[in-house]
Amino acid sequence: MTAFFRSIWFPTLYSNVEFTNSSRKLGFFYSGDFNSVQFTRKSASLVQVVAPSIAKSKLVSSLKAIERSTRIVCMEKKVGGFEDLKSEAKEAKTESSCVSGNDHLVMCSIGQSTNVVWHESPIGKLDRQNLLQQKGCVVWITGLSGSGKSTVACALNKALYHRGKLAYILDGDNLRHGLNCDLGFTAEDRAENIRRVGEVAKLFADAGVICIASLVSPYRRDRDACRTLFSDKNFIEVFMDVPLHVCEARDPKGLYKLARAGKIKGFTGVDDPYEPPLNCEMTINASDGNCPSPCDMAEQVISYMDEKGFLQA
Repeated sequence: MTAFFRSIWFPTLYSNVEFTNSSRKLGFFYSGDFNSVQFTRKSASLVQVVAPSIAKSKLVSSLKAIERSTRIVCMEKKVGGFEDLKSEAKEAKTESSCVSGNDHLVMCSIGQSTNVVWHESPIGKLDRQNLLQQKGCVVWITGLSGSGKSTVACALNKALYHRGKLAYILDGDNLRHGLNCDLGFTAEDRAENIRRVGEVAKLFADAGVICIASLVSPYRRDRDACRTLFSDKNFIEVFMDVPLHVCEARDPKGLYKLARAGKIKGFTGVDDPYEPPLNCEMTINASDGNCPSPCDMAEQVISYMDEKGFLQA
């Protein structure tokens, strides 16, 4: 994990750089023209000597992770002779458990985040699934506003709860009260909205939880992008196939009326398109404008999940 430094202090007397309150894990960082790097952890310390040629490249690479580091100091030659530092480093590695041994860390860049390292947990997804006696997955419910997505999500959550299964709902409107409150309804913001929800859903599924995502998610490419975060079998797309005129007649939030009056721009189904899924796992249809009861719709989803083995570890 990349270290995060909360405060930086530049002493003028010794030309040192001190970083305090670091994170518990230190992976890699860049330095300037430093000849040595010292890490202090309680009574033990580790010193990595860097040759001047490497120091001039401004890259200190492959430093091992230091656990529970509370004080990190990058120092110049004034700390002492290099041979002494090497001895101290060897002694620290022998006596302190803070060095991560011979593990090889992989540093990479993800988006705008550079020099990041994935840190594995000793408890994995299978362990959590065995504890919960279920398989983590995401049930992604998509459809027009007023199609019944939130109703089905709540009924499904309740039905799973009564079966002793742990589920959590990510509701599109609820998420815009917090996580996505900075986003509007442009195509770009909609895409970012769905991307964030997909990443959160992925974390829930990895925790072994059945994540129920209930969002209009109108664009096929955005839903498909979320699907790629999972193996296909762990992404269950449920399409609420309810005609626009039925949803507009329901209009539980009064949004269609506002959109028709021109008071809401870019409203899905009115002046912004909805792209139905092409290969979803389940479709819930409205027959003559009438959908099955919420409990019946929830049971359809549960039957599919049970058949596919999601309700067992």
